[in-house]
Amino acid sequence: MKYQKFQMVYSDYKWTARADHDNPKFIEAQDAAMLNREEGYEMLYFINSLALNWKWNDNLTSYQNLERIIRQKVPSHIRTHSGIKNWIEQNYTQI
Repeated sequence: MKYQKFQMVYSDYKWTARADHDNPKFIEAQDAAMLNREEGYEMLYFINSLALNWKWNDNLTSYQNLERIIRQKVPSHIRTHSGIKNWIEQNYTQI
């Protein structure tokens, strides 16, 4: 399963790359080491990459819980992809 835009919990994401530091040609791909939690394409890519890395089966609830954790629980000072991934792995045994 690939998590998709219409399945996302939050509806306040921006769906266009900003010209100031994002590369708009990299839609749906990782374009920086930092995760912008307000940009939908970055969140989708990151959530799907974590699910692939963790070998998840098709479970929409898990994807949505992961989205909530990233937005609400991961401390805002943790911004890198690896930092967020490590924080989740250390603090959640079951999503």
